[in-house]
Amino acid sequence: MTDCIFCKIINGDIPSYTVYEDDVIKAFLDISQATPGHTLVIPKKHVPNIYEYDAEFASQVFARIPKIARAIRKFSPDIKGMNIVNNNGELAYQSVFHSHFHLIPRYTNQDGFSMQFTDNSGKYDDTKYATIAHAIKEQMEE
Repeated sequence: MTDCIFCKIINGDIPSYTVYEDDVIKAFLDISQATPGHTLVIPKKHVPNIYEYDAEFASQVFARIPKIARAIRKFSPDIKGMNIVNNNGELAYQSVFHSHFHLIPRYTNQDGFSMQFTDNSGKYDDTKYATIAHAIKEQMEE
């Protein structure tokens, strides 16, 4: 894609601070640095989101993430955890429509990054859970 910022980074048209690269993926520092070491992992093949992955491609991309995560963790003894985030679609905060994974090192609960999960369990009973699970299973591809 000629107008994709990540494709331009892969092609070397835009500079990046690369931490890892091979024939399948490129990993580089996110310019925002939500926390020090915040890294993006992107496939070199332009794929807009997770829905476009097949099993083989997912295997190739995902297999590289632990290696990169371990390297990030080792870079600072102050890292106590890591969020791995993948946003799909504008509503889910995807701003670059080239699939990517954020590896965000966590230092403290005051490091400037947060995620919130609302507990809606009070709105569900066994019937509602079973109905949703069944509806999803019906859509499962082989």
